[in-house]
Amino acid sequence: MVFSPDNKILATTSADKTVRLWDMTAGREFATLKGHPSDVYTVAFSPDGKRLASGDSAGSIKLWDAATGKQLATLKGQAVRITSLAYSPDGRRLATGSTDQTVKLWDMETGQEVITLKHEDHVWHVKFSPDGKTLASGTSRTVSLWRAATAQEVLARTGK
Repeated sequence: MVFSPDNKILATTSADKTVRLWDMTAGREFATLKGHPSDVYTVAFSPDGKRLASGDSAGSIKLWDAATGKQLATLKGQAVRITSLAYSPDGRRLATGSTDQTVKLWDMETGQEVITLKHEDHVWHVKFSPDGKTLASGTSRTVSLWRAATAQEVLARTGK
């Protein structure tokens, strides 16, 4: 689950293949987003709060209008569970982590995959630095830092 940047909406995921949007002022659900083929595991708001991305166990990534709940697009490129989503601070890219051992960066204007980063284990977390220049990705054993523009790995640390 995640709050919108202005804290007015809470988005929750569900095993019933939906995302629910909750109005935090009124304390009620105002939209149920349907269209995923399987359990929804992760969700992220764009920095301006206008869009929402959600990922499911079938590798499907849906983009939604956060105000209306209208589905805008589907991104395909990962074959299994999407475990983590993160928008870049400028909202121009979306990072997706997956149990297929990859992180993919997507151009939000075109909806096209632009970079694939490979890991040796399931990727559980992705996060951009506040300036958007660095992307962090984490598996159960390794944390990696990448230059977001070039996909060059700048640091990898493995736990014991």
